Amino acid sequence: MRGFTLLEVVVALAIMASVILTVLGSLNYHLDIVTAERDSTALTILARNRLVELEQQPALQQKSEGTFAPSHADVTWRAELFPAKVPALQKLVVTVQRRGDKREVALVRYVLK
Repeated sequence: MRGFTLLEVVVALAIMASVILTVLGSLNYHLDIVTAERDSTALTILARNRLVELEQQPALQQKSEGTFAPSHADVTWRAELFPAKVPALQKLVVTVQRRGDKREVALVRYVLK
């Protein structure tokens, strides 16, 4: 009668366990990357929308801030105007931040005074 010895079965199980743990670790790592990129993309889209809204206002304030409530109540935005090296321009910085994990995206655009 032919079969596997106990040692062969234990070695095979150890190899399978290490392969499964490696695959699960890799999957978890890549899911974290996908989640971070999805959040970064969402924050960037919100920042772009706020930037466009601010540019359409007749007069920009030096500093302003707010939230994206009710659709994104956990996300805040802050806009600041800074002087630029070119006298006719101002640097508009819009920063969007998620309160829970402190993830943030900042966009910069130069606007006419």
